[in-house]
Parts: sequence; C-alpha cells; structure tokens
Amino acid sequence: MKILQVHNEYQYIGGEEVVIAAEQTMLQNYGHHVFQWILDNSILQNYNFLKKAKYAVQSIWSFDSYLQLKKKLQECRPNIVHVHNTVPLLSPSIYAACHDSYVPVVQTLHNYKFICPGSNLYRNHRICEECVGKKFTYPALVHGCYRKDYVSTWFAVMGLTVNRLRGTYQHEIDTYIALTEFARQKFIEGGLPSEKIAVKPNFITHDIKLGNHKGGYALFVGRLIPQKGVETLLQAWNLLDSCIPLKIVGRGSLETLFKSNLPEGVEYLDALPRDKVLQLMQDASLLVFPTEWYETFGLVIIEAFATGLPVVASRTGGVIEIVKDGLSGWHFRPGDPQDLARVVQSAWSHPGELQRRGILARKEYEDYYSVEKNYQTTINIYKKAIDNFSKSYKT
Repeated sequence: MKILQVHNEYQYIGGEEVVIAAEQTMLQNYGHHVFQWILDNSILQNYNFLKKAKYAVQSIWSFDSYLQLKKKLQECRPNIVHVHNTVPLLSPSIYAACHDSYVPVVQTLHNYKFICPGSNLYRNHRICEECVGKKFTYPALVHGCYRKDYVSTWFAVMGLTVNRLRGTYQHEIDTYIALTEFARQKFIEGGLPSEKIAVKPNFITHDIKLGNHKGGYALFVGRLIPQKGVETLLQAWNLLDSCIPLKIVGRGSLETLFKSNLPEGVEYLDALPRDKVLQLMQDASLLVFPTEWYETFGLVIIEAFATGLPVVASRTGGVIEIVKDGLSGWHFRPGDPQDLARVVQSAWSHPGELQRRGILARKEYEDYYSVEKNYQTTINIYKKAIDNFSKSYKT
C-alpha cells in the first residue's frame, strides 16, 4: 500500500510529530511505501503582517493548497492520504483535492479543533464545552478562545462555519481517528458522523526497556502550562505529610514557578532529550499526570507504562481509559491538590503496590500500545476509509 502523510508542523515539535514518525516507521517496516508532505510553521516568523494575513485567510480555504496537493498526488499516486494537521499553512481544501483525485482520506483528531475553535475545550482554567454541538460557534468569538486573540479566533470560527456549510467534514473525510473512546463521543456530540470515527490509540516504536525503579522519586513530564495541572501539583507537594522527592521535566508559560520557592524535595530539570526522560522513568517509582483538561491522549503515560512505571492521574476525559485505577495506577479528583496529596502519599507508603501496578502497567503497554497491535488497527482503518470512499463515490 502507498500512503501519503500530510502535516503542518507546529513551531515547537510535540506529540503529533512523534506520532507521525512512529507511524511512518511502523508502516515502512511492514513493507508499505510512505510518502510525506510536511510544512513547517517556523517560516511564519520571518513573514510580514500582509503575508501572515494571507495565510490566515487561506486557513479557511486555499486554492494554493488544493493545487499543491493535487500535484503531490499525481507524483506519489497513493492509495490513501493520512492527514494530521492543516493549520495554518494548509487548509481544508486539501480534502477536496484528494476526493477530486479519487483518493480516500483519513484524519487523525489530535485535538478538538473540529468542534472547538480554541482546539482544547478549555478556557479560564476550566473545561469549556460552550461551542460543542453548535453549528455556528459564536461563544468562541465572545471569549477570543484561539490564542486569546479575537482576530485569530474569527478566522478559526469562519473556517469551521464555512467547511461545515459546504459539507467538508461530512463528505470529504472518509474516516476519522479518535485516540480514545471518550474523545470519539465528544466529536460525535460536536457533529462529526459517528459511523466514520474509529478509535486508535497512539503507540511507541522504540524498544523501551523495563526499569528497576529504585531511584526513590516521583516524576512529572510535560508542558508547564495551566491545563496540565502543574499548579495543582505544586500545591499538593506542599500538603504532603512527609517529603517525597519529585523531579519535574518540561518547559512552558509557567516554568518561572519552578525556578524558586519550590516545595521541599522538588527538583526542576528543565526540558531534557527523550533518552534522558526515559532513563528518569526507568528509575522513578511513580509518574504524576495531573492534567485538568480533556487530553486527547497522553503519550508520556504510555512511555511510562513501557518502563513499568505506574501512574497517578486525574480522573478526567480519556485519561480514565488509559490509566486504570487499581491496575496500572491511581486516580484523583482533577484540580484538587488535597486529593492528589492523599493519593500520592498512600501510593508511596505501599511499595509492594507500586511494584504490582508497575508490572500491570507494562502488561497494559504490551496488550494495547505495542507496534504489532497498532499496525493491525491502522490497516483496518485504512481499509475502512477506502470502503467508505467507494460507497460515497458510487452514491
């Protein structure tokens, strides 16, 4: 099979890029031909206002993107196109280019931008679903949800509105991939066709070895932003009955909180290369995942599972499906530092239970997030997309 991956990279490389590379490697190792059309957002840094405004307008619908992808399809002649992100250098016009070229399309739903102009169902330090299910997402205009910028939000809302009216999301995308069943249900509530949404979790291609987990510390890995629950994490560590060492890895808008006046036992390590992060996971006793928004997935959880590291996670969104309370980890109430402190203290005081749940976490990784498991799911989704396209083309 020949697959064309399409993606608009973000200015800061993140989980989506990791997933794309993993899927490319997996498919190639199974004998498929994988082509890529990937654009880089960093070029916008050197553009003047007029050029940036042009791309903002074209994010709604771009004839340039349409023609560029048509040309790419003629060169590659893929059996299927797998899209990950289009904003802002591409546009939904690429779906039309695929269908006009008789090539089926799969779209991975890495975030909630298809139902939320702000893309994350989160506003003012709380989950927000005001736009879910609305054909015209006017609440986002009121709040300036996209990057807290009213002009950018206007383009995001217009993009959703225009493409909903012309049937882009209903008719020109043959299969969607949601990363959890929870996310799938949210997209259905938001208006995407339920029969077209499959569930396929992210996975890891690297051969991550089990750790000995004798480092005697807890670990947080992630962006230091409000929705990741990092403020709740610091408050919880101030409430612990005894000192539990905690290492924090990451960068973000709240990183200044971690450079002074840290609770006892907390060490901030800044951002680290992936191999160093995996070493920390192999030595840690516990991973803390205190997210306060609807994560579409938590790749760091799966990496922890692969090393045999159990996870304390907030009881929210699709995280509940990934971290199973009593098996691969523990749950606590999101945004509640007292409950987080209570759960961490309890887990820490039972080393035998830490070990047992770590073993189950590794088994969870092997059963659900291995390359072999993900490959078969991916191929089945591609076949479904081709079948959906054939049916829509005949009608």
